[in-house]
Amino acid sequence: MEAVRRLDVAQPETYRQAPHNVEAEQALLGAVLVNNEAFDRVSDFLEPEHFYEPVHQDIYAVLAKIIRAGKTADPITAKTHLPDELTADIPMQHYLARLAAEATTVINAADYGQAIYDLAIRRSLITVGEQMVADAYDSPVEQSPARQIEDAEKSLFELAERGRYEGGFQAFNVALRDAVNLAGEAYRRDGSLSGTATGLIDLDRKMGGLQRSDLIILAGRPAMGKTSLATNIAFNIAKAWQGETQPDGHIKTVDGGRVAFFSLEMSSEQLATRILAEQAGISSSDIRRGNIHESQFGQLVTASNSIADAPLYIDDTGGISISQLVARARRLKRQKGIDLIVVDYLQLLSGSRRSSDNRVQELTEITTGLKALAKELDVPIIALSQLSRQVEAREDKHPQLADLRESGSIEQDADVVLFVYREEYYHQNRQPKPGTEDHLKWLAEAEEVHGKAEVIIAKQRHGPTGTVELAFEAELTRFSNLVQDSQLPERFE
Repeated sequence: MEAVRRLDVAQPETYRQAPHNVEAEQALLGAVLVNNEAFDRVSDFLEPEHFYEPVHQDIYAVLAKIIRAGKTADPITAKTHLPDELTADIPMQHYLARLAAEATTVINAADYGQAIYDLAIRRSLITVGEQMVADAYDSPVEQSPARQIEDAEKSLFELAERGRYEGGFQAFNVALRDAVNLAGEAYRRDGSLSGTATGLIDLDRKMGGLQRSDLIILAGRPAMGKTSLATNIAFNIAKAWQGETQPDGHIKTVDGGRVAFFSLEMSSEQLATRILAEQAGISSSDIRRGNIHESQFGQLVTASNSIADAPLYIDDTGGISISQLVARARRLKRQKGIDLIVVDYLQLLSGSRRSSDNRVQELTEITTGLKALAKELDVPIIALSQLSRQVEAREDKHPQLADLRESGSIEQDADVVLFVYREEYYHQNRQPKPGTEDHLKWLAEAEEVHGKAEVIIAKQRHGPTGTVELAFEAELTRFSNLVQDSQLPERFE
């Protein structure tokens, strides 16, 4: 009965018109008809479909074609390419003349264009919302709510991407000012780095830290320690994070950084275990097996409490696409702020149009998308990558740029390419028969390479290439600064 009563008193819905401003559209079209320079001020973001009135869409499209052909667009030249009559009572020529008479000035053209554009985006938002409601009411059996959410989110982020009209040229003095500010920040920062410090001194010295908007490829064969190195760098940066609240409420990073870690291969629990093992100084395999005594458990608790608040955000969804990754990174940037993104690893991402026939083309889309994301969010992105098996066929196992799988797009889009190499791994597999002279020589060489790793900087757009030596503790999956023999304290026998 209650439902019936509610239906009885229900009021008819009032009709709501979509957001629009016909007067602004008329004023802008008039400005273009009077002075074609007005078109140049809006043409990089305003398209015919952004106009609400269909006739205005047609007029703007015709004006755009005429101007882009290098001709003058005015009521006379435009009339030729439009219908003779606007309505039964109004000829098109009279309407164009009226538009020109009511034109805004060229100075205001950009403001009017942005107003028209913003209203078009709002109409698109309404369309997305209506589609979400319709899909939720009449969803197919095979379409899960999670899939509907993903589709809606994709539509929103596509709209957000189209809804950006900033950009274009900037004066050299603006770019120069930014360069001086960057140098000033480096001068004031500990270690005098222009980028974010990784915590690995020799690597920072060679690279100047991780530079904003850089795509950094970290590659290596399996078991070289790619994930360990990326995890170490990510946690070092997150642990060092310090923020400063700005007058507008925005938190500016002063040191370290907030890190987004996309782990497509390992779970968040496995990643956390690695970090905990490194910080507590206990083997990760012992932690997983519970092979620890009471005092070590106390170390784990202490280490866990000390690192719990580090701004490290882990997404361990497997097999996500580049578009999903971009959408999630943008969202986290808005909600929490990001100073570094890590992707482990590149070959596990999929493109928007997955194709088993053309993996190179798909990978090109992925690397191009990551580079664009690094520039858009103004953060460095470390993307891990596998190397091809041709490394194993060579006598010298040191990686080269040509070893990158589908290397063309990776090498082209990357600002920095790093290779991780551990001679110790290969040396263990070459053990000769014990008791022989070769075995004694092998033992001496094993001592020389034990606990050492190399990070080879094979490409760097704004710095030198070369090799950096690091210490590697396999049990703790920890990379650290290598103390050179020349830096050891003097020994007295």
